[in-house]
Amino acid sequence: MTEHRPQSSAQRGFTLVEVMIAIAVLTIGILSMAAVLGMSVRNVAYAEEELIARQKALQALESVYTARNTSQITFAQIANTPSGIFTQGATQLLCAGPECVVLPGPDGVLGTADDVAMSLSNFTRQIAISSVLEADGVTVNPTLKSITVTITYAQSGAAPQSYTVQSLISAYN
Repeated sequence: MTEHRPQSSAQRGFTLVEVMIAIAVLTIGILSMAAVLGMSVRNVAYAEEELIARQKALQALESVYTARNTSQITFAQIANTPSGIFTQGATQLLCAGPECVVLPGPDGVLGTADDVAMSLSNFTRQIAISSVLEADGVTVNPTLKSITVTITYAQSGAAPQSYTVQSLISAYN
């Protein structure tokens, strides 16, 4: 005679429904992690252009300060005019030579033979100069101007991005 013992609940396995639910939850988790990874890779690819835009905006602002401080231009010449130094609207960034921006190559070291030259043809710059109002909100302060530099750059497969820096400049050094 064989004795028939009932199985205890501790020896029960997973049902097919439980396994399918677990697989579905894991699949959703893995797909969301893949999407986050894809966004991270894209952001790293565009970080280089963002850094160049930031540097070019700060460089333009610093050039205005330097020109004023060294008396290359007067405070009155710091204005948007159609034929002056600071034209209205966006202009394409131009290079002084065949190599605009030199970036480190695959070895990650700048100044070696594998460096890569990057063109600035997809960057535009707009320098907007405006008057600053006094505390009453009506009177223009004659010794203070606002400078806004906006660098816009196009990225392949994405909407154009921009970086803006704003500062005040006074008539006094």
